[in-house]
Amino acid sequence: MFINDVHIAYYIGALILAIFVGQFVDWMNKRLPEHKKVFSLDIFKEYKKKFKPNYLLILAVAIIYVGLIYVFGIQDTIVANLDLIKFMIVAPLLLSVFIIDYRQQIIPNRLNLAIFEIGLIFCFLYGVSNVAIAINMFFGMLAGAGIFLAITLLGGLFYGKEAMGFGDVKLMAALGLLLGLSNIIIITLMSFLIGAILSIILLITKIRKTNEYIPFGPFIVIATFISIYVPFETIKFVLIQIFTLGMFKG
Repeated sequence: MFINDVHIAYYIGALILAIFVGQFVDWMNKRLPEHKKVFSLDIFKEYKKKFKPNYLLILAVAIIYVGLIYVFGIQDTIVANLDLIKFMIVAPLLLSVFIIDYRQQIIPNRLNLAIFEIGLIFCFLYGVSNVAIAINMFFGMLAGAGIFLAITLLGGLFYGKEAMGFGDVKLMAALGLLLGLSNIIIITLMSFLIGAILSIILLITKIRKTNEYIPFGPFIVIATFISIYVPFETIKFVLIQIFTLGMFKG
């Protein structure tokens, strides 16, 4: 049986993998804010004493992995599967960024560094076959960091406080390297649009108070996942229509 030209066995494998990955994300969310090692024998000791599966995270990872296989498919060569492999590796880290930043208003440096290191590895792998892709990823890093660093510095200059945390700047630099120039610009625009909409909803529903800080990392993560699943040209068209109020007819 095939779903979108992919044998169902791959989807079943993704669901099984999601069980372990979802629990590992739960482990990261507990350890990273406390500055404890993630890769530690403590994971076996703790789960042996009081194992409690995080069904919500397992479900989230399962949906993400099944969606990735459906969108990218399974190709014949490793090189052709680089996008799928890249996103399956980075997706759990993005989930952790979302949860930790929402709960504690901080993006651990080790998470940003891990995403950056993954970006470096894939920049090299893509560059072996096409140097232009590697150059595009490098400029994506500069654009991602540059835009958010400028916002942070201008916020401090005009308002006397950070408009954007430096964790967000590091995250955008890492994602820029991972995803390239065009995608990071799209993610930037989407994250501000999503941020504006969701912030209004959070304030109206009183989930957040007007004097409370609303972390920006979750908006970046949502925008990143959208850019992964939705074709670039579709996102580009929708954003142009939104920002031009539907007046652009090109």
